[in-house]
Amino acid sequence: MISKDTLKSYVEEWLQESDYFLVDIMMEGDDRIAIEIDHADGVWIEDCAELSRFLQEKLGEELDDFELEVGSAGLGQPFKVEQQYRNHVGDQVEVIDAEGRKLTGTLKQVDGRRFTLTTQEKQVPEGKKRPVKVDVDREFSMDEVKSTKYLLSFK
Repeated sequence: MISKDTLKSYVEEWLQESDYFLVDIMMEGDDRIAIEIDHADGVWIEDCAELSRFLQEKLGEELDDFELEVGSAGLGQPFKVEQQYRNHVGDQVEVIDAEGRKLTGTLKQVDGRRFTLTTQEKQVPEGKKRPVKVDVDREFSMDEVKSTKYLLSFK
């Protein structure tokens, strides 16, 4: 039986030769393994195939009982690892906070497991009657939010 730790060590061995990073390894049921990798500039299908072949060489017959899928974490999927946050600094993201509120803004910075989201809020300036939009920075812990994902824009 193939363990998740064994898979992770082989994937990390392959990753040492590239700028890719591991997002997740999912062992689904008794016969399916899904490995998600990512890269700052996107994932190439040829590299997924190369990792798949590498794992087949390392694991040999042990892998015969499994359906192996190697792919990208996906643009519209929630972030799972810190490097995904780092790759999207300056981009528009959607955060669902611990209370379930949905916030949209610019991912301003990442510091360890914390990140800053700049949102726009309407506020009434002192001495004025009409509200204006102002930038507000909100700090979050990656471990406390329900999800964060990149917002695709076609503008």
